[in-house]
Amino acid sequence: MKKKPAAEPAPVDRRQDLVAAAYQQIARLGFEGLRTRDVAAAAGVNVATLHYYFPTKEALIGDVLKHAMQRFRSTMPASGSPSEQLRNHFAGIRRLVREEPELFAVMGELALRSARDPAIRDLYQQTTNIWQSTVRGLLAKAVRDGLVTGSRNLDAQASLVVSALTGASMIPLSRPARLNETIAELERSLGLN
Repeated sequence: MKKKPAAEPAPVDRRQDLVAAAYQQIARLGFEGLRTRDVAAAAGVNVATLHYYFPTKEALIGDVLKHAMQRFRSTMPASGSPSEQLRNHFAGIRRLVREEPELFAVMGELALRSARDPAIRDLYQQTTNIWQSTVRGLLAKAVRDGLVTGSRNLDAQASLVVSALTGASMIPLSRPARLNETIAELERSLGLN
């Protein structure tokens, strides 16, 4: 009987390691503390390898933003009624506040930086547009299904949700109760509680 060769170790995902290192560095030190050489060192590679995967700092930040938004997308379940999906989204955000406070530090840093940096602004705006569109779609379905009543400006309400959560995420998370209060008020205003 022939022996099977030993399984090869899983390849290291250098790109993800670099994104994770940059994400942690922004969470810990702020955007101004982001240094590519430190990101490379934290990921166990040299700066040339970092630049192979991310030719510019903006490209790295773009992937950090995608990673952060993926964490938020994980709070948007695909099943259930539209109002249940919104409730679950808000519950998921509450969970992220408890379990991943660094996510809010990163998003706050990127939101602030987007006001001064056109490249970051474009990346940040794309992600918030997708988030706002998703919330608007859920609100439209909830109104159509009679789950949410009354006249509503869906664009304004979706903008309110995204703006309120973005703004609340910039409050230092030493006060997570403030974000919970914001979410509770959003649920009340949307008729979800």
